[in-house]
Amino acid sequence: MPNIIVYSTAYCPYCVRAKQLFERKGVEYQEFMVDSDPKLMQEMIERSQRRTVPQIFINDQSIGGYDELAHLDIQGKLDSLLELNM
Repeated sequence: MPNIIVYSTAYCPYCVRAKQLFERKGVEYQEFMVDSDPKLMQEMIERSQRRTVPQIFINDQSIGGYDELAHLDIQGKLDSLLELNM
């Protein structure tokens, strides 16, 4: 299984949608709550070059936010990244 990291906040509807998508796919992910830890927020910004949440990484590859994740799913490319076609 791939290493999936989701940087999120407690009240972000797009974060919830991203996590629900991963759950529907049956894959595990690590969640880092940046609203409760300024160091994690800084780490997220440095890794993604973005300040918005969610920021999603699959195997250290920056995917972007929920919109980009959903777009990959619609295109049929997400399952491959999640190693579900193997």
